[in-house]
Amino acid sequence: MSQIISSRDALDKSAWELYDNNMCMCVLIIPGTLVPLSLYEVGTILHVLVFTLVCSHCLRRPREPRSVLLWLFVTWSLPGVGALLYAAFGINRVHEKGWHKQRSDQEFGSARKDREADTQPLAYWRAIRAALRAKPEPTVDVLNGILNRIAPDHPLLGGNRSRLLPGGTAALEIMFAAMRKARHHVHVQSYIIGHDAVGLALLDLLADLARSGVTVRVLYDSFGSASARLHGQFRRYAHVANLHIAGFTQANPIKRQFQFNLRNHRKILVIDGHLGFTGGMNFHAGYAPVDNRPSLHDYHFEVEGPAVLELQYTFLRDWFFISDEEPARLLAPTHFPQAAPAGPIAMRVLNGGPTAECEALADALFAALSVARSQVLIATPYFVPPEDLRRSLRAAALRGVEVKILLPAENNHASVAFASRACYDELLLAGVRLFERHPPFSHAKAIVIDDHVSIFGSANLDQRSLKLNYETNLVAFDSAFAAHIKHAMLADFAGAREIRLADWRARPSHQRLIENFFNLMSPIL
Repeated sequence: MSQIISSRDALDKSAWELYDNNMCMCVLIIPGTLVPLSLYEVGTILHVLVFTLVCSHCLRRPREPRSVLLWLFVTWSLPGVGALLYAAFGINRVHEKGWHKQRSDQEFGSARKDREADTQPLAYWRAIRAALRAKPEPTVDVLNGILNRIAPDHPLLGGNRSRLLPGGTAALEIMFAAMRKARHHVHVQSYIIGHDAVGLALLDLLADLARSGVTVRVLYDSFGSASARLHGQFRRYAHVANLHIAGFTQANPIKRQFQFNLRNHRKILVIDGHLGFTGGMNFHAGYAPVDNRPSLHDYHFEVEGPAVLELQYTFLRDWFFISDEEPARLLAPTHFPQAAPAGPIAMRVLNGGPTAECEALADALFAALSVARSQVLIATPYFVPPEDLRRSLRAAALRGVEVKILLPAENNHASVAFASRACYDELLLAGVRLFERHPPFSHAKAIVIDDHVSIFGSANLDQRSLKLNYETNLVAFDSAFAAHIKHAMLADFAGAREIRLADWRARPSHQRLIENFFNLMSPIL
C-alpha cells in the first residue's frame, strides 16, 4: 500500500484525493472512510462535474434553445474535448467584446457631430445630407420608413450612380485602374487579402501609390486573411511611407480575448472620397482563372455620389477602432469632399454588427419581404436563414409573391450547403422556388424586390452574417437600377437547375440524415 500523505489541515477537509503509484488508483478519503476509485471512475466524476458547470453556464441567461441543446450534447458526448470546444466557441462573449467596438463607434460618432457644427470643417457634409435626403415612391416608402428606424445614422440620399461590374479578372482590373488614378488617398477594406498573386499585386500597387505621396490605409480581417498574415505578407510593407496596414481582430490571448466570431466581413474601397466599390469580392486569386479553372462568380458594384461618403465613414469608423488614429485626422474635409450629384439613384448604407447594429440586417430583410407584393429575387452563396426569415419567405410565397432564390450547386463550405438544404422542403412546400446554379461557385449576393428595391453588399443569408459579422450592404430605391441587377440575376437563374418538390423528396435517406445533422450544427457553423 502506498504511503498516505496527510496533515492536520488536510484532515479538516471533507474530501481529498490520493494517487496510488503501485495500483494506479485514487483514494477518496471521507472522514472515517477510505473509498478506492479507479482512474475511470475519477474521469467519470470529473466529466459529470464539467458537464454540470457547462449546464449551469448555459442557464445563466436566455439563449436560443437549439444552440443550448447542441452544446450540451457536444459536451456530454465528447468528454474533455466538448468542454474545450464550448469554452472556445460556445461562450457568448460577442456582446461583451463587441461593446469595445461599440464604444469606439460612439466616440467616433461624437467627434463627427462636433466637426459638423456650423463653424466646423464638416458642416457642408451635414448640409449635403440634408439637401440630398430622398423620399422613395409611395409603394416602397413604408420600407424606407422602417429603415429610418433601423439605421438612422445613414439616411436615404439621392444623387448616386452605380453599376454592376463585370465578373472575375475584369472587375479586379477596373478597381486596380481606379486606384492608379488616386491623387490623395485610397482606403481598402477586405475580409480576404490572399497570399497569392492577386493579394501581392494589390499590395505592390498600394505601396507604389504610397511612395508617390498618396495616403493608403488597408484594413484586412485577421481571420479571413490568416494565410497572408501568417506568411508575413503584410510585414513586407511595414516600412513603406504613407502605407498603413492593420488587421481587424478582437482575439488576443495576451489580453485574454478569445473571441474569434467577431469578424469584419465588409468589402469597401474608397478612392479620393469620390469613387467607391463594394459587394462580395475579396482580393484573392479565386477571381483570376488559372490552368483552365474558371474564376469565382460574384457581384461587385461601383458607386459615385453621396453614398460614397457613407462608405467612407463606415471604413474610417472601423479604422479608428483598430488604429486609434486621431478622429481629427480621419474626419478631415479631404476625406469627405464636396461633390455634385452623380446620378438619379436614391441609396442608403445598411450596416450590420453584433451590438448596436445587431439584427439590423435581419430586421431589414424581414421588413423588405413583408412589403413585397409581386416578386422577390435572391442570390446568396450561404443560405441558412433563422426561423423568422424562413417564415417570412414562406409567408410571401403563400400570399402570391413570386419568390425565387439562387444558390450554388457546389459550395466551398460543404457543411453550410448541407445545412441549407435541410430547409428546402418547407420552402418548396410553401411555393418558394429554389434554383442551384451550375459551377463555378457563385459568391454573388443581391436581392431585388418588386422591380424597384435592390439590396446588395457583403452580407450572406446565414447566422454569421446576420448576427456576428460586421457587414455593409447598400439599399437602392430605383427601378432602372433594380432592372440592371435583375438582368444579371435572371441570366444566372437561366443557367441554374430548379429544385422540384417531388424530385427533392425522392432524394436518398442518407442525404436527409446528413442535411439534418448539419442543420442541427448550424448554430456553431
